[in-house]
Amino acid sequence: MAIPDFVRELRSRIGTAPLWLSGATAVVLDGDRILLIRRSDTREWAPITGIVDPAEEPAIAAAREAAEEAGVEILVERLSSTWVTEAVVYENGDRAQYLDLSFRCRYLSGEPRPLDGEALEVAWFPVAELPPMRPEFVERIRHALVPDGPAVFLRESSGR
Repeated sequence: MAIPDFVRELRSRIGTAPLWLSGATAVVLDGDRILLIRRSDTREWAPITGIVDPAEEPAIAAAREAAEEAGVEILVERLSSTWVTEAVVYENGDRAQYLDLSFRCRYLSGEPRPLDGEALEVAWFPVAELPPMRPEFVERIRHALVPDGPAVFLRESSGR
C-alpha cells in the first residue's frame, strides 16, 4: 500500500514508533450489490479504505480513495460506524493504529478497475453473497447496509 507523504515525513522523525492515524472506509453500494477490492498487500477482499490526509474531511477522503483505488465516483451518504482497529505492525516494523470512519456510499459513475496499485482486482458482489473477508470488514459493511443512522460506535472499552 502506498505510504502518504505526511506519514513518510513523520516516520523520518519517529522511526517505527506507534502512530495514531485516521482512516476512512467507503462501503460503495449500487442497489443490491457492493463494490469490493482485492487488496494488493494482503490479497484479501475488502471495502475501499485509506488514510485521511491532514486537514481532509473524512467523507472527502472516502470519495477520494474510491476514485484513486477503483476509478469510481461516489456520493457519500452517511457515517455508518466508527472503529478503533487493532494495533498493526507492518513488515518494515512500522507500528500504527487507526480510528476508522466508515461511510455508506452510493455509486454514481465510472468503470470499476484497479488504478493505483493498492488493488489487484475491483469487482461487484451481491450484498447477500460476500466473498470471505475479515470480520471487521463484514461488520463495517453490515452497519453501512442500514439506510439511515445512527452511526454505530463502541460505548465501552473492548480491552484493546
